[in-house]
Amino acid sequence: MMDKKQQRSEGYKARDAQIDKDRLSEIICNKFITHQAYLDADTIMWYLHCRSEVKTIDALKRELNGAKKIVIPFCTKDENHQNKLGLWLLDDLSELVPGTWGILEPPQKCWGDKEKNIQPRDLDLIMVPGVAFDRQGGRIGNGGGYYDRLLKGVRVDTLIMAVCYESQMCNKVSMEKHDIGMDAVITEKKIYY
Repeated sequence: MMDKKQQRSEGYKARDAQIDKDRLSEIICNKFITHQAYLDADTIMWYLHCRSEVKTIDALKRELNGAKKIVIPFCTKDENHQNKLGLWLLDDLSELVPGTWGILEPPQKCWGDKEKNIQPRDLDLIMVPGVAFDRQGGRIGNGGGYYDRLLKGVRVDTLIMAVCYESQMCNKVSMEKHDIGMDAVITEKKIYY
């Protein structure tokens, strides 16, 4: 079996080479928003795509007009200066500015806003990006550990659903003790539980 670094490299290649990303992203996002877990959830975390990830922004824009509370993550630091994801209650994309790696995020001057900051335990459903996945919910991310640290703080009944292209799926990803598994992985072809 390939090690994590090799699997990450292969996952990037597959994701970068994926053709028809717009159409496939639309299919994947539609599966996410029509899933029963989404329909049942009140507070849902979406990610804002970058580079060759499943494109989420168009579907997210439409969902901002609905009744759900939409939360997005942004890269920040904790009190020990460790990388972490902050959580922002999003009302409109116009609130955001390009931040780390060009990903849209709230302006730094607003990060302490009590009305907009959400705690991980408040999330009912989380959409997770990644580089490589397996059919048992294994995930390899970009390697910063941001999502694993966030997912340790969610409630036990919070559902964690990854979205990716079928081309990013592999037989078995290398998982370490600190890696958090997904409850489901949604691709354009199938949902793996």
